[in-house]
Amino acid sequence: MKDNFSTQSKAYATFRPKLPDEVYQFIYQHVSSFDLAWDVGTGNGQTAVQLAKKLKQVFATDISENQLSHAEQQPNISYKKESAEASSLENNSVDLITIAQAIHWFNFDKFYEEVRRVAKPNAIISAFTYSLFEVTDEKINELIQHFYWKETQPYWDAERKLVDDGYKTIPFPFNEIVAPKFWMEYQWSVDQLLGYMNTWSAALHYHKKTGKNLTDEFLTSELLAVASKEDTLTIRFPIHMRIGSV
Repeated sequence: MKDNFSTQSKAYATFRPKLPDEVYQFIYQHVSSFDLAWDVGTGNGQTAVQLAKKLKQVFATDISENQLSHAEQQPNISYKKESAEASSLENNSVDLITIAQAIHWFNFDKFYEEVRRVAKPNAIISAFTYSLFEVTDEKINELIQHFYWKETQPYWDAERKLVDDGYKTIPFPFNEIVAPKFWMEYQWSVDQLLGYMNTWSAALHYHKKTGKNLTDEFLTSELLAVASKEDTLTIRFPIHMRIGSV
């Protein structure tokens, strides 16, 4: 698994959007026992913290020690630096497995083998992601779409295509449940928007290659031609989910 986010941990915790309660409530409808959840690729613990409100215990793992150091601590969350493909969980111990914005980085065969080992019979596994946002302002949205699909594409890892496909193309060998469409909506300033864009793994690769910030030129040459730094932008993220019983 690639670690693209250790160097961006603070920005990741500040700017990454948080999934709405509706996502978790839908998942919980299908969970039969709430003793233990495994949040895989937990990053800074956003999902783990939400799960801890419902589950008795949450085991949250990530390969990035720096990300874990920014995670919110709760008495019923155990954070561990472990890979998705090899956890220290006991056999047949987990009721719910969640993977937020991370499964596209995993070795699917090895991870699913680990899922089957740790899952209780009929445990629920849910992988979810959000893809490119939309801006309700048409001119700004056109700029964002062009910037993402044309200008940033050389800097994305190949795994990003799985996100662009809405996780429809990832293997998912479980008893699948049809998930509804969810959205996240925010009112963001231009600075918040750019702060989020600079947490992209493409931004890291761009900086390593050029020594420059991914959005600096975009801001000055394109975005500020149609938007003001004082503007409030309505941002909508589509959420994509694969969910099933093990």
